[in-house]
Amino acid sequence: MKRLPVISGVFGCLCIACVSVSGQQPKAQHEPYFIHADRLPLAAIIPAPPAAGSDTAKAELAELHRIQAKRTQKQIDAARADEAEQDIFIYSSVLGEKFNAQALPLTAAFSKHVHGEEPIVSDELKKLYARPRPYQIDAAIHPVCKVTEKHDSYPSGHSLSGYLLAFTLIEMVPEKKAEILQRADGYAHNRLVCGVHSPSDLEASRRIAYAMFGSLMQEPRFQQELAAARAETRHALGLK
Repeated sequence: MKRLPVISGVFGCLCIACVSVSGQQPKAQHEPYFIHADRLPLAAIIPAPPAAGSDTAKAELAELHRIQAKRTQKQIDAARADEAEQDIFIYSSVLGEKFNAQALPLTAAFSKHVHGEEPIVSDELKKLYARPRPYQIDAAIHPVCKVTEKHDSYPSGHSLSGYLLAFTLIEMVPEKKAEILQRADGYAHNRLVCGVHSPSDLEASRRIAYAMFGSLMQEPRFQQELAAARAETRHALGLK
């Protein structure tokens, strides 16, 4: 995977407004835990999504049709399982059964804090770009995961969370870097299997994750929790 540079730009306020949905309670406001919004301008890191009807957009829909035509029930089940889990323990498939929340409370708490930073960024970008989901554009796309009426496809929140947690875990278990990154790519790809995102949504999320993680690594609070989670995880896995 090629590492992408952090590009500065003007993003503006990264506050998250409560959103009222018909028949539902207003969405809870997300509060930053590590992130300093004024130090992390993000809009210039990613371009606007491909324009509707453009050659790129058509090619992305064609790819989703190819994935849909070939997806198996096993792939659908795996994509749904990934949709339901957004924490660092999605990487238990890499590190083994000892890597679990019950055995690693410090790591579990750290994971929750890192994952919580994702909507601080993605929610605002989703509102900025307001890109329709693939199934909202093409009725021949049949999603097999949770759907929404919102136009909020760009970037992919799941993919952003998956990459952030991958980069975090690599700092804890660098011996498994290649396998962790491969799993992160698979976790993101499952959003295409679900039929709820386009490839450029995933790429935008990866770019943002690199930038966010660079910022996180500068935060003393993040470093403190990282050190504790690293020690706990490496001890549990029998790593020196």
